[in-house]
Amino acid sequence: MNIIVSNSSMEPIYEQIIGQIKAMIMDGRLQEETALPSVRSLSKDLKISALTVKKAYDCLEEEGFIVTVHGKGSFVARGNQNLLQEAKRKEVEEKLELAVREGRQCGMTDEEIRELFALVMEE
Repeated sequence: MNIIVSNSSMEPIYEQIIGQIKAMIMDGRLQEETALPSVRSLSKDLKISALTVKKAYDCLEEEGFIVTVHGKGSFVARGNQNLLQEAKRKEVEEKLELAVREGRQCGMTDEEIRELFALVMEE
């Protein structure tokens, strides 16, 4: 599993890990029931605290993306297609919100943004 963390990023390291693992699950690079690296192994590879990796795994489990079996490790959760679909929709919504904010910041009216959106949808 190829995860890259940036110490210079404003985003906390555990959130960087969460985002990258979610992306790998959503785009199919990590299949259902695939074992994730152990907390110690990933922390060693990334040269970060095991507590940071543990926090990321705990958040992923809380959100239903992974399951942890005591003594066996963490695995990509099974049958979470609805969860994945909702996560993808949320990501698209966030990108659309960002585009609207950027359009407004550069002086576009809501009508101009709607017209532009309609043009983009035609392609």
